[in-house]
Amino acid sequence: MSPLVLAVVCAGAVLVAAAVIFFALSYVCYVMAFRKKRKATDPQDLPRTEQNAPYYEKIRAMIRDAQSLPYEEVSVQSFDGLTLFGKLYMVRPGAPIRLLFHGYRSAGERDFSGGLKQTLTDGHNALMVDQRAHGKSRGKTIAFGVNERYDCLSWIKYISDRFGNGQKIILVGVSMGAATVLMAGGLDLPDNVVGIIADCGYTSPKEIIKKVIRDMHLPTCITYFFAHCGARIFGRFDVDAAGAEEALRHCRVPVLFIHGDEDYFVPVEMTKKNYAACASKKQLLIVHGAGHALSYLVDENAYIAAERKFIADILPQ
Repeated sequence: MSPLVLAVVCAGAVLVAAAVIFFALSYVCYVMAFRKKRKATDPQDLPRTEQNAPYYEKIRAMIRDAQSLPYEEVSVQSFDGLTLFGKLYMVRPGAPIRLLFHGYRSAGERDFSGGLKQTLTDGHNALMVDQRAHGKSRGKTIAFGVNERYDCLSWIKYISDRFGNGQKIILVGVSMGAATVLMAGGLDLPDNVVGIIADCGYTSPKEIIKKVIRDMHLPTCITYFFAHCGARIFGRFDVDAAGAEEALRHCRVPVLFIHGDEDYFVPVEMTKKNYAACASKKQLLIVHGAGHALSYLVDENAYIAAERKFIADILPQ
């Protein structure tokens, strides 16, 4: 074999090996960050964290209460052809409907274990959705709000078509669900969407993913590069295409921001940035001593009072 042929063969082998490594690392990052879990999340299977520990039994009891409530199963088609499922809880015809979006690899009965019952107690109806790639909803890719913001529009249309364009809707989200409704706030929402409540939402998919990478003590830039490529190649979406902080610069809907100041997963600084960026009317509740998605449990009275004040402001009697 001539030296030239040998060089070409070696170069080809190197390129093939590099391509294999590139796609393998991109796929691993895709599976770890964006791929649907093989088994749907059991709402009772709570994350084992030091901050959650004091509230385990109370959360489980609230989840059992939430699971016992009667509901109607409903569904919509997403913009990209997925069937998405939700649970509709009706207490009073014509009352405002709170559209509830849970967080990353979680479930509505867990994230709204207290909030759902409180919503119904306050005389509002609720539609608690299974986010794409969660629960009964179809899809294999979790897009951190990039695609889910359009799912929000699909659910808004469902409510408006069924109950009329005058039906008042309040978007509510926890963690990734909060980021979802905040990103939706930057879209052209119909006038019957009267408010957004966002509990511990992040500024953008890019920033929260980079934060988690740093927490795992991995090289941030190179790991994010492969995560970004994995999302594009295997998830068919651009993780950099949207963010809550940027969307809020165009938001016309009043927003209530809630966050715990001891949230070590989504830092409270992210909500402060979102609040600062928000162009619409806004309110802010920082709950002292609350970890991630624990503000309701740590200071239930302050949480409920903030929600009721916000509701009174956006829905004056």
